[in-house]
Amino acid sequence: MTHHELHSGYGHEVLRLWQAEGSIEAHRLVYPVFVTEGRNAKEEIAAMPGQFRWSADRLGEALAPAAQNGLRAVLLFGLRAVLLFGVPAGVRDARGSSADRDSSVVPLAVRAIRKAFPDLLVITDVCLCAYTDHGHCGILRADGSVDNAASVARLAEVATAYARSGAHVVAPSDMMDGRVAAIRGALKAGALDSVAIMSYAAKFASCFYGPFREAAQSKPVFGDRRAYQLPPGARGLALRAALRDVEEGADIVMVKPAGPYLDVVREVRHAVRIPVAAYQVSGEFAMLHHAAAAGAFDLEAAVMESLAGIRRAGADILITYFAPQALGWLK
Repeated sequence: MTHHELHSGYGHEVLRLWQAEGSIEAHRLVYPVFVTEGRNAKEEIAAMPGQFRWSADRLGEALAPAAQNGLRAVLLFGLRAVLLFGVPAGVRDARGSSADRDSSVVPLAVRAIRKAFPDLLVITDVCLCAYTDHGHCGILRADGSVDNAASVARLAEVATAYARSGAHVVAPSDMMDGRVAAIRGALKAGALDSVAIMSYAAKFASCFYGPFREAAQSKPVFGDRRAYQLPPGARGLALRAALRDVEEGADIVMVKPAGPYLDVVREVRHAVRIPVAAYQVSGEFAMLHHAAAAGAFDLEAAVMESLAGIRRAGADILITYFAPQALGWLK
């Protein structure tokens, strides 16, 4: 008996649509959105032209045009403000304690979206980096190394809180060993079996995340994340990680970044029987945007060709900051 016979993680219509094969369609596009603390916030992200950090109360403004154009799914990244009303914002700590309070930014955003856009699939990124004082994705030991067991337990708490707030999908991006099994167990214990898990299964230690770290204000205070993200050449390790996450209870596995790792997308697609997501990350977005602005090519043509390539490689789900524009170009 597989884990998919034990829980109902495909209850939402969009999750069922992702099981089918086809070309680029509106329901395959997921829009990543940055949500910040405070009220009435719309902060432009310099490294990602046309992208903003939004407060929960302005998410209607952020999402309404895309929703009217056929957007079916969003991926939320919560972040702590550096300044709030001109003074230092809430303190980040070693455990990322502010990630999952009921009044924290992600639960607030989930509830706001569920109320304003009841048909939209809401995915929440699950990580600690934006909430910890050290900027790493887990809990650290005294020597600065990652405590995997403590991190996994904490991530399960955060994922459960997001599920209780109304998220349809929780998406652990931390790359700790065993976190999918821990989250699946926590969801089951909390009678939250209808919530699906989208695992960042093959997440590579990539330079293409640079603009995102400005957007999410999540750059590590010291060191880097190569100790728990995959080396760029680790194709076999990526495949094993995806298979492990399927065994632990993932409903969807992700390859990140997308464009530089199309061979991994293809191998994962052939190896698993669940939907495969590919994330066209911030660096890919910035390259396409700036090259088009410099006259190298037409932006629409380049974006749609890049998405077609990701889809052709085997991705069922296309996570891209170009989602609102692509929805218009599909019409």
